[in-house]
Amino acid sequence: MEQLSAGKKLDQAFEKLGKEKSISFELDLDVDAKTLKLLDAEADPEPGEAIPDDAAELISGAKISFTVESKKPIDESDEKDFVGMAMKVSTPDGDLVEYRVVGDYTYVRSDIATLAKAMDAPLPPADELPEEAKGLKKALEGEWVKFNTKELEKTGREMAQEPGAKPAPEPSLDAKTQKKLTDALRKVIAREVDFKTAGGDDGTEHITATAPFRSLLSELIGEIRPLTKDLPPGVELPTDKDLKEVPNVATTADFTLKNGELTEVYVDLAKLTENAKVTKFGLSLKMSGGTKPTAPAGATELDLEELMGGFFGAMMPDEGLGEGDFSTEGLEDGSAEGTA
Repeated sequence: MEQLSAGKKLDQAFEKLGKEKSISFELDLDVDAKTLKLLDAEADPEPGEAIPDDAAELISGAKISFTVESKKPIDESDEKDFVGMAMKVSTPDGDLVEYRVVGDYTYVRSDIATLAKAMDAPLPPADELPEEAKGLKKALEGEWVKFNTKELEKTGREMAQEPGAKPAPEPSLDAKTQKKLTDALRKVIAREVDFKTAGGDDGTEHITATAPFRSLLSELIGEIRPLTKDLPPGVELPTDKDLKEVPNVATTADFTLKNGELTEVYVDLAKLTENAKVTKFGLSLKMSGGTKPTAPAGATELDLEELMGGFFGAMMPDEGLGEGDFSTEGLEDGSAEGTA
């Protein structure tokens, strides 16, 4: 009876989430920098490719928050129904990256100096950029900048297409396929997962779900394989050979419910590392009612040519991120026309 009761409670909690029109998530990797360095060393990286100390500290302390707002309940929404979106990566020392999509514009700000230091990618001072690159200067200084979302998407699609080729349709899942995937997931969980429940104070309840990770993943992939033809192009499922390399240790997820509403999921990943020295390694996902994303005041608009040719080009040089400075090539020769 407990098995059925716990599973039903989780189903109802997820259904409640889907009925919301606005929802917020916070993702937190529960691990310290020392453990990240240990796991990286165990993976035997190539010389010079080991995770830097600054990057390990940054990742261990970072949290990702995400908010989405729709005109309809989330589980009934298509892309056109979403009216606001926001994402932020933060650390105890401050925010690293934040973006908001409100109306026709996407707003971005970031602590580029901290990111550059963590990735060991030297950054030119903002005052060394040419006068016409005022949008990039604001970005380097950590100020809000903005660009027209649809225009950027159109430009990106045009740049990715062969000359004369017709634009490829956006990959998506139709409602029928989504329902099949959801049903497959529920079947596998009912067969493979053991549930236990424990009550708490003030209407709080914990549901613990435990399953052998490889068996759970293998069963889920087996249910999804017949649906492959309905998945977006480019989606490749793991082979049986791939799955044999996955640890089959028991993995536990703890679901916290408050008055029947799902508020947190914590997955213990320590055993999956197969390293006895790793005692704490988890992933926490917290849920709450969403707050309406708003447009920040005073954002500087970036010219698309400046954004695509300068900003993105600077952060992703041809040689690969981390193998060269944040280049300003293309700006100094006047290729940036200025901001709107």
